[in-house]
Amino acid sequence: MPKIDKDEIGVAFDMAGCPNRCRHCWLGIGNNRTLSETDVRWGVTQFREFIQDVDTPIRTLAVSTHFREPDFRDNYRDLYDLEVELGDGKPKRFELLSLWRVARDKNYLPWAKSVGPDTCQITFFGMQETTDWFCRRSGAFADALTATERLLDLGMKPRWQVFLTTKLLSELDDLLALQDKITGSYDEFKIFLNLPGPDGEAEKIEELRPTIDQISALPVSLLEKSRKHIGESVLWRTEGELYSSILSSPDAVETMPEQLWFFVCSNWDVFSNIGTLEPWWCLGNLKKDSVKTIIRRFENNEVPGLKVLCHHSPSSLVEEFGNSTGRKIYSGRECLLSLYRETLCRRDWHQK
Repeated sequence: MPKIDKDEIGVAFDMAGCPNRCRHCWLGIGNNRTLSETDVRWGVTQFREFIQDVDTPIRTLAVSTHFREPDFRDNYRDLYDLEVELGDGKPKRFELLSLWRVARDKNYLPWAKSVGPDTCQITFFGMQETTDWFCRRSGAFADALTATERLLDLGMKPRWQVFLTTKLLSELDDLLALQDKITGSYDEFKIFLNLPGPDGEAEKIEELRPTIDQISALPVSLLEKSRKHIGESVLWRTEGELYSSILSSPDAVETMPEQLWFFVCSNWDVFSNIGTLEPWWCLGNLKKDSVKTIIRRFENNEVPGLKVLCHHSPSSLVEEFGNSTGRKIYSGRECLLSLYRETLCRRDWHQK
C-alpha cells in the first residue's frame, strides 16, 4: 500500500460481536467474546501514542466500539459517550442500527434518531425462511419488518437492501408485495438490489450467485431504483465480460479507501478495512505488537493478503482463476478480483 497520507484514521473495537452469523458477511463469523471499557481505553491510547510519537500526517482519530452490529450491548448510550470522549469529532454512525435492538428496546430508536442519522438500512434475502437462513438466526426476518414499521412510525427513513441470489428469485414478487403493503404510502422509503461480495463468509455461497440469464425478468422499476441508489448505470456484469475488460485495461494501482479503519478483534488481532478478517490479512496483535509495527506491516505489504493485493496484477489473477465464458454476475472489476485474490490467498495459506 502507499504510505498513509490521510490526516484521520479510525480504530474500531469488537466489544460485543453480533446477534447474527450472516452468510454474506465480508467480516466472517465472529464470536461474542467481549472487550471492556478499560480494554478500549488502553487500545485507543496505543494509537494516540503512535500519532504523537511518529512522523505521520495522521492528526485525528475516529473511535468506534463496534464494527459488526452497532449498539448490540445494553449500555449502548454509555458506549456512544465513550466514543465521543475518546475520538476526535462526532462518532461516525453511518446508516446502520441494531435491528435486533429496535425490535426489543422501545427506548432505542428515539435515542438513535437524536444522535443521527435518521436513515437505517435493513437487509433482506427473501421471505422469512430465506432471510432467517442467511442470517443464521430465527426471527431475523420478523425483526427487520418490525424495525421498518417502527422507523416509519417515528419519522425515520428505512432503506431496504435486498440481496440478489438464486434463493431470492422465486420470492421477490412476494417480498415486493409485502414492502408495498407496509411502506407504500411513504415517499421517504427506499429499496434497492445488491449483490453479495464474494469474500469473507460469502465465499461459501458463490453457488447462489445468479447468472445473467436468470435475472432477465427482474422488475424494471426496481432496477431503476437500484441504479439511482448505487449511482451506476450498469449494476453488474458477467465474469466473462469482466475477464475481457481486465485483460484489455492497464493494471490499476492500489489506493487507500476514502476512510481508513483498523479493526481490533476481541482477541486483539488487528486488521484494516482493506481485505477481510481471514488470517492472511492480519496485521498483528495489539497485545504483542506496537501500532508502529502494525502500520509498517500495512504500508509495506508485509502480510500475505496485502502482498497479493499489491504485487499480483489483476491480469495475472484473471489468467490463473478467471473463466472467459462465465455467466455469473458481479458488481464490477474489484468485486470479481477480490474473489480471485481470496482464492489465491486461501490456497497459499493452506499450502504453507
